[in-house]
Amino acid sequence: MEIFEQIYFFIYTAIDFALHVHHFLPALFEEYGRWIILLLFIIIFLETGLVITPFLPGDSLLFVAGAMFASSDENILLIAIFLFIAAVIGDTLNYHIGKYFGNKMLTGYFAKFINPKIIEKTHQYFEKHGGRTIIIARFVPLVRTGAPFVAGVGNMPYKHFLTYNVVGGFIWIFLLLFAGYFFGNIPLIKNNLSLVTMIIILISILPIIWEGLKHYLDKRKSKKK
Repeated sequence: MEIFEQIYFFIYTAIDFALHVHHFLPALFEEYGRWIILLLFIIIFLETGLVITPFLPGDSLLFVAGAMFASSDENILLIAIFLFIAAVIGDTLNYHIGKYFGNKMLTGYFAKFINPKIIEKTHQYFEKHGGRTIIIARFVPLVRTGAPFVAGVGNMPYKHFLTYNVVGGFIWIFLLLFAGYFFGNIPLIKNNLSLVTMIIILISILPIIWEGLKHYLDKRKSKKK
């Protein structure tokens, strides 16, 4: 029972962090300085590297981090490169986990920790977009975590995967980090950062909501026939 309580606490903390990242990051940066950059590296790596951690913050984290570093003396370009490396390594790890252990994980003990909806949704994206899913998935929570894993399970050639991985990781990290860096401290945005963070999260999950609604409507149509 204790292990489930720990898992619940961990998930609750991660969700709370995602929703209130704009409160946590500045305080942590003030307390630990550059060590916060390592924390960002770890979060990005875990979110992209493990199919069981899709709940970790990604888009909002990068935006708020960019806004935070704009008010510091840190080199934003070096930070972007550092986090880009985390994103690429994370997807690479996830790909190889899927390639060598994916089938066993989906049917064995670890299956209980993997949300089947993530795998199903990712398969739908692959059917629709092919290899470009690796790039598109960077901007879609849940699918972002599932895409490299499914690519590995499906034995996508690693050279192809790596190309999509690098391009997607670069666009994702640099776009959101620099968006926060250049726009996050505009008074209107800075004074309403809670709202902005929620909007970013909402925009991130819109593709999932749309796909779910589309699937529901298609299902209703098929029942009427």
